Amino acid sequence: MLNAPHLVRDVMTQTVAAVGREARFKEIVETMERWQVSALPVLAGEGRVVGVVSEADLLPKEEFRESDPDRLEQLRRVDDVRRAEAVTAGELMSSPAHTVRADATLSQAARTMARESVKRLPVVDPHGMLRGIVSRADLLKVFLRSDEDLAAEVHRDLGEFFAAPVKDLDVRVVDGVVTLSGRMRDTSLIPVIARLMRAVEGVVDVEFDVTGPASVRPGPPLAGHPL
Repeated sequence: MLNAPHLVRDVMTQTVAAVGREARFKEIVETMERWQVSALPVLAGEGRVVGVVSEADLLPKEEFRESDPDRLEQLRRVDDVRRAEAVTAGELMSSPAHTVRADATLSQAARTMARESVKRLPVVDPHGMLRGIVSRADLLKVFLRSDEDLAAEVHRDLGEFFAAPVKDLDVRVVDGVVTLSGRMRDTSLIPVIARLMRAVEGVVDVEFDVTGPASVRPGPPLAGHPL
């Protein structure tokens, strides 16, 4: 059976620094410094995620310290001007927060990060309650899997789905790159196999060094028959 993809719950950090909506500016900065993070989920009630406050949300206060923005800049950077005057997490935060569920795949989390241009996502339950946080670095942990572990999974998947056509293929994994070599009965399966192998968490790339089925050489013509 094909191995299930790794999920966010497999790599997320469960101990998360967070602040409430009423947290003051200095408290936010101190919390970031103490936990060595660049963003904090903002919680309401018993732990429901209502936003995220990041270093980028805090910087306008320093940026506009020495001079007020001109009229054009006020119109062009409404949110930054607002944040320069804000003092609480509720006023500073980006809301609604971009979040992910613990049962989401790593690919789904990566797509959300890319689409929303964020470096981390609060992990929430079906009720929006904070359960952890997942970062870009967490998503890359799958590439720390050993070559031996990857080779074993590739062998299992090949045996499960392509037993007859590819049972004689040799599998080699070096630095996460899978190389399949040997003879294949049906080389038209190469794109399908490549897609399957690239779906294995931690595989960097797939290469093929294969030949097709041995050709049948014609025998000598029969006597009395034209060539």
